[in-house]
Amino acid sequence: MKTNFDGAIKVIVPCGSLGAGVVEEEIAYGLQLGAQAIATDAGSTDSGAAYLALGKSKNNRGAVKRDLTILMKAQAASGVPIIVGTAGQAGGDLNLAWTRDIVLEVAGELNMAPKVALIHCEQERETIKKLNAEGRISPLAPSSELDDATVDSCVHIVAALGVEPFVAALEAGADIILAGRATDTAVIAAFPIWKGAPWGPSWHAGKTAECGLQCAENPTAGSGVLLTVDQDGFEVEPLTTHNRCTPNSVSGHMLYENSDPFRLTEPGGVLDVSNAEYKMVRERAVRVTGSAWEPKPYTMKLEGAAAGLYQTIMLVGIQDPDVLADIDGFHDRLLEALYERTRQCIPAEELGEFHISLRMYGWNAVTEVRPAPGTATPPEVGMLFVSTAATQELANAIAHACNPYFFHYPSIMGKELPSYGFAFSPADIPRGQVYEFKLNHVVKMEDPFELISIEWLDLAETGTGKEKSNA
Repeated sequence: MKTNFDGAIKVIVPCGSLGAGVVEEEIAYGLQLGAQAIATDAGSTDSGAAYLALGKSKNNRGAVKRDLTILMKAQAASGVPIIVGTAGQAGGDLNLAWTRDIVLEVAGELNMAPKVALIHCEQERETIKKLNAEGRISPLAPSSELDDATVDSCVHIVAALGVEPFVAALEAGADIILAGRATDTAVIAAFPIWKGAPWGPSWHAGKTAECGLQCAENPTAGSGVLLTVDQDGFEVEPLTTHNRCTPNSVSGHMLYENSDPFRLTEPGGVLDVSNAEYKMVRERAVRVTGSAWEPKPYTMKLEGAAAGLYQTIMLVGIQDPDVLADIDGFHDRLLEALYERTRQCIPAEELGEFHISLRMYGWNAVTEVRPAPGTATPPEVGMLFVSTAATQELANAIAHACNPYFFHYPSIMGKELPSYGFAFSPADIPRGQVYEFKLNHVVKMEDPFELISIEWLDLAETGTGKEKSNA
């Protein structure tokens, strides 16, 4: 790590997530202003556990390749490193390999030979069970204490990286860093910290720019921002000249995905911005001072994804006035009828444990909290049927058994049977397995490198990439 820091470190954050749409002119502008690195997040847990469990990205491969092509062209021309965290959406080894293959493809097409560092942070189940037995793993709310059965249920487990592995890769001369699961902030804070910038401003700058232009006044007018970190603070400005950051837009980003707007826990410490000051400098930039870093015992967050039961769905739209006059009552009566119908049609020994839900979109599908009496009747509701069972075949069979009631069950018995507006034919849609996060825990570390390895691909040696060493 560099020492005797003197000056300012400029980092381009080109977009909120790799594949979201890098703007080539913005990258050129940032480099013109003296940027020394390009750093971007490439994933999140926001879209659920399936992406870690399946080792796939929710971002289109073509979009990710397009963004990487722009960034790699800029890297080849300028020599600035590219730093990518949470590769392939979830940061597991399969996600990392998916991103690596795109980089190798682009490198071949552009006739480039970068030195690529792959930072692995996927964990073996036995490793996690051993750490747990040593008393080094504790739950984050609302999770409970970890047991071996929970660990064994996970198909992939990752440990979220801090800045240290990125710094090590930079120190070893990486042109491109592709990392597994990392905190969004660490991906961006790593380069200034490697150059010797203070940790408080570096981490706060990373937090501010983690979602690209979301910290600007108009988050849709452009894609990226430029950070300038110095001894006393940092500045942030959009990479498009027709947008600007403001003290409100920058300070407000501490509220994003954070339970405390003044303190942010990261591996090895806490960012404290309770004394931070935000001031407008120039027409489009904000300067932030007063950010502090509090070192703490080193921990890494563990995320583990498991594959569970199977689901089948059906969807209808309802404008029937009898239903709309009593949505809650209709929901309860129909759900009871569907359970009864299922048990009549499928032998109990075949059914096993199963579940049916009805979600009334336009009413309370999101919260499942019943609206207060007197709530206005909507003009229509969408009703989603979900059957959950041990196999896809059984989830399908439940949907088939429930089909007639789901489409024609009246709100008032004795009236002519209605027909609700079904969205698809055939109506039942197999959804596949249900994936969920089973690990939401932290592990105490004496060594930030204990659970990670760095794989090197030096395209200058082979032209296709070759593993050089592990660290």
